[in-house]
Amino acid sequence: MKHINDYRRKKVLVVGMARSGIAAAKLLFELGALVTVNDKKPFDEHPEATDLLERGIKLVMGSHPIELMNEVFEIIVKNPGIPHNNLIIEKAIELKLPIITEVELAYQISESSIIGITGTNGKTTTTTLIHEILNVTGDRSLLAGNIGIPASDVAIKARQDQIITMELSSFQLMGIQKFRPHIAVLTNIYEAHLDYHESRQAYIAAKMRITENQTADDFFVVNWNQSELRELSRQSKAKIIPFSTTEILKNGAYIKDNLLMFQDEVIGKCNIILLPGEHNVENVLAAICVAKLLNQSNEAIMTVLSTFKGVAHRIQFVREINRRYFYNDSKATNILSTEMALKGFEQPIILLAGGLDRGSEFSPLKPYLKNVRVIILFGETKYKIEQIAKEVGINQIHLVANVEEAVPLAFQLSQPGDIILLSPACASLDQYTSFENRGNLFIKSVEQLKD
Repeated sequence: MKHINDYRRKKVLVVGMARSGIAAAKLLFELGALVTVNDKKPFDEHPEATDLLERGIKLVMGSHPIELMNEVFEIIVKNPGIPHNNLIIEKAIELKLPIITEVELAYQISESSIIGITGTNGKTTTTTLIHEILNVTGDRSLLAGNIGIPASDVAIKARQDQIITMELSSFQLMGIQKFRPHIAVLTNIYEAHLDYHESRQAYIAAKMRITENQTADDFFVVNWNQSELRELSRQSKAKIIPFSTTEILKNGAYIKDNLLMFQDEVIGKCNIILLPGEHNVENVLAAICVAKLLNQSNEAIMTVLSTFKGVAHRIQFVREINRRYFYNDSKATNILSTEMALKGFEQPIILLAGGLDRGSEFSPLKPYLKNVRVIILFGETKYKIEQIAKEVGINQIHLVANVEEAVPLAFQLSQPGDIILLSPACASLDQYTSFENRGNLFIKSVEQLKD
């Protein structure tokens, strides 16, 4: 890592003690900063708090007291999930203090080149594909970011000859200053997180920050299927590398005669891709662009595409029982993700859905429910989705308490050839600690079924 002096003897407030906050606090302390960490949870709910305290890091736990801002902090490091209407953050904005997220810290100390991947959907799959392709012949890539691994933890140990493959959320990108990936990827943009960003324009602006510091020496990989992204790409100073499932692109990745192409080069056959759905073909093309820019062989690319079955909780194949096929898509925390999952299957579907009510209307799901034979609903939104299911003529609609109750009922109602799909279209926090927790309980319930 680069041992920078930018934070030496500076008073820094880290707001939010999730994994990225803990990583940021430790790094800042190592860089010589005078660190205070604030979190709304009490001390005894954070096993890591003792370690921070023993290092000499000041902790303010149990709330976000506005009085804390009476101290003269020079910079704020904000957990990405904390909204900007938090009282401490509002005060920091009023005082014109710099507010960054942990990925900015990681960039500042990193000796490695960075690939940054963002988008409404497909981030995790694309990030993981790129990472696995780069590592076919060695430990060239390190995973980091929104995929669940604090970027600064990775940047500390990354060698100069390695690459950090970093998934980036709009929340993280709102807190960058100098962050500059050598290759930036924008998988797509749809409407999402408006409860946080307040407008679609603000959401798009946050996503586009991934390329704002790039230069003509860098690359911006963009989904050419979306006309909006074609226009937005004009903002970038980087070399534009497009990908498309519908158009032949001489300077990017595309499909021709059922072949995966990059520029004029044949990479391999499309039918080798194991991931279901056209959206995953887009993710594959984005990953091919990055791999070819980094001189990976076609053999390495096809090795991964022929074996990669998806990431945990994102249309993840769990198991087959008596020709019933169980898929865990708990990471579908919005309507669009569930639409994508439903489009990926031609077989009859038993859909398990529902969760936290954030005020969304579910009518956009209607065109995608044509293959849904049975729908099993739970959580705060179950009555809203029930109404949509009735309107499209689904005859078998069942309301249950939770995912654990939904799984055996789905198996009982299933027929050979059915897809049993957990794709909630909602966040999990009404009943579960995270989408991972929800997905793991789905998997556990499936494993408990008898053949």
